[in-house]
Amino acid sequence: MVPDLKSIPGVLGRIARRRLSSVASIDYDPALTLPEKRASFREALAAPGLAVIAEIKRKSPSKGEIADLDAAEVALAYKRGGARAISVLTEPEFFGGSDEDLLSVARAVDLPLLRKDFVVHPRQVWQARALGASAVLLIAAILGSYTAAYVKEARNAGLDALLEVHDERELEAAILAGADIIGINNRDLTSLEVNIANAPRLAQRARQLGYEGLLVAESGYYEQQQLQAIAECCDAVLIGSSLAASADPQAALEKLLRG
Repeated sequence: MVPDLKSIPGVLGRIARRRLSSVASIDYDPALTLPEKRASFREALAAPGLAVIAEIKRKSPSKGEIADLDAAEVALAYKRGGARAISVLTEPEFFGGSDEDLLSVARAVDLPLLRKDFVVHPRQVWQARALGASAVLLIAAILGSYTAAYVKEARNAGLDALLEVHDERELEAAILAGADIIGINNRDLTSLEVNIANAPRLAQRARQLGYEGLLVAESGYYEQQQLQAIAECCDAVLIGSSLAASADPQAALEKLLRG
């Protein structure tokens, strides 16, 4: 159940192929007892009001170095600031993350945790649960025809799946795959360009298609006015670089939420 990564263009393809090369070294034994399930990611996002998923992020291909941070300390700041869930990047080469970051955050806070990585093998799904995640990121542009199978694999592991799309074709495939949480990325992961109108446009299209699940806007958010613009069409927003780069993540999040 490994997707064909050869034809994925740009930065996304490069990251996915490099990630697949490291899957064999995953230190996860399926026979090990899994930790107790954490608070529900889906339920946190479904509560009234626009939920913020605050992201722990050291660097990215588009911005380079963002922050030299302590994952657990930032997670605690996000919790105090009002985050409903926390996203932890665990991809090491391009984003500076690690499995240890997710483990340390799981020990520090009781909020639902999203393992944000580039899933190219089913073992990564189960590893996410073993590391303490509540949910796993799946990217439609990577998984292609295996998308529905990976959504099912996440459920088998007791995880919610945030299925990320960027365009209408991927959105329709995500709905057909049975995703109950769809993330709409304003960033084109092949070119790294951001179009802030993408999330509201595709959110509206999702509802026109009869989609009743949760919608998450991703990428490019850094001020309260932007959040107000998506509050009526999305259930949650994922905010990474603007919070992670702040000297005071708690205050930065509080300002976004309350002005």
